[in-house]
Amino acid sequence: MMDRRGFLAAGLGAACAAPFAGLPALAATLTAGTVLTATDVHVKDYPTVAAVRWIGETLERETQGRLRIRLYHSGQLGRESEAIDMARYGAIDMTRVYSGALNNAFPLTQALCLPYVFDSPAHMRRAMDQGVGDIVLRGFERRGLVGLAIYDSGARCFYNARRPVVSPADLHGLKIRVPASDIFIRMLRLFGANPTPLSLGEVFSGMETHMIDGAENNMRSFHSSRHFEAAKYWSQSDHSYAPDVLLISKRSLDALAPDDRELMIVTARQSVAVMRALWDESENAARRAVVDYGVRLNDVDIASFKRMSQPLLDEYLRQPELSSLYRRIRDLA
Repeated sequence: MMDRRGFLAAGLGAACAAPFAGLPALAATLTAGTVLTATDVHVKDYPTVAAVRWIGETLERETQGRLRIRLYHSGQLGRESEAIDMARYGAIDMTRVYSGALNNAFPLTQALCLPYVFDSPAHMRRAMDQGVGDIVLRGFERRGLVGLAIYDSGARCFYNARRPVVSPADLHGLKIRVPASDIFIRMLRLFGANPTPLSLGEVFSGMETHMIDGAENNMRSFHSSRHFEAAKYWSQSDHSYAPDVLLISKRSLDALAPDDRELMIVTARQSVAVMRALWDESENAARRAVVDYGVRLNDVDIASFKRMSQPLLDEYLRQPELSSLYRRIRDLA
């Protein structure tokens, strides 16, 4: 299987190096036998990866093999930040990324990442299905992308190798990995931790070498990345249900025949139900597995975390667009 180095050597990846010139965009080469390239940093059986694989199988079946997806999982083609730029400039066609990685370039995604904006998985799904998701997805076309679907990313919670976390005071002095998102970095500082932005692939080695003490993520990623082998304390803070987003290069989508374009959009939306079913099943299995391994799970004082994060929430809600989206989300709680 081709890795990132091989992909770049083949010439496609070179198109995403500044100034993203020197090679024709992949979209320009789309023909009647179209193979779309999709990426994900997660492992091959992760629900988002499986959902995109389902899209590819459906497209291939419905078009008698004329439209297919070649899927690179496990970060074979690089980090999420790199995948976003590669898709924007047509070096790859599709990518699944965490909404936190999109905050700076696509400000509407900030509403999805604010602390405690969602109360539960059901609340997040209801908001995405009842208008909020469509508003966010429409915001991507301004910068060369099309939002296809919004996937679950579970309840983000704290885990570390030092001690149980019950209140923000227990985070004081701990070096905690966060995604490269201003919201998460500032939120962790309010909680008293030392936020350390790292890619997902660097977290395990970071904990093993004591560069960091822990991280925050969902249970499914905690298990699939084997972080539970280095961090024995899981604290159910539920501070974020920020979802994932499936994106396609606008160049690539526009290059498809109209019927294929419509099929792609419809199939991607249908994949949300597939992903959610897989997510619920695999999240429960992951929780059982880490408990069996010896990880200690504990509840936290949610009210104290909400109080500590309120200044961050107040600051972001001064922006009218974010405030409007936040109110729509809370109205659906």
